[in-house]
Amino acid sequence: MQQQLGLVTLVVGDYDEALAFYVGKLGFALVEDIAMPAQKKRWVVVSPPGSVGAGLLLAQAKGEEQDRFVGNQAGGRVMFILYTDDFWRDHATYAAQGVKFQETPRDEPYGIVAVFADLYGNLWDLIQRRQPPATKAQ
Repeated sequence: MQQQLGLVTLVVGDYDEALAFYVGKLGFALVEDIAMPAQKKRWVVVSPPGSVGAGLLLAQAKGEEQDRFVGNQAGGRVMFILYTDDFWRDHATYAAQGVKFQETPRDEPYGIVAVFADLYGNLWDLIQRRQPPATKAQ
């Protein structure tokens, strides 16, 4: 059997403001943006530059129930981990773009890391691994 994680849904307040952050500030690629008029929504997928793994499906909140979860889908914990090949490059670029880091960068046994918040307050780890993550052969 072979499977892979394809997309992770992130509930956002507005498609275009989310795209401005993820594509405009973080440099993610816009993979798909397809209007779905019958459902009154869009299929919007973004992915980190050079990524061959999972992408983010940006899903605009509909109604009070979903609105409550925008920015707090993980209950205040780090929700996403973004690996980079150059921590200091990306940290400087993001900071210059106005991305709000919640802490100063720190060294951990697994790599260099700092937590940042997206435009809604969801927390992300930016990590440069000391060594590539181990993969388990099946």
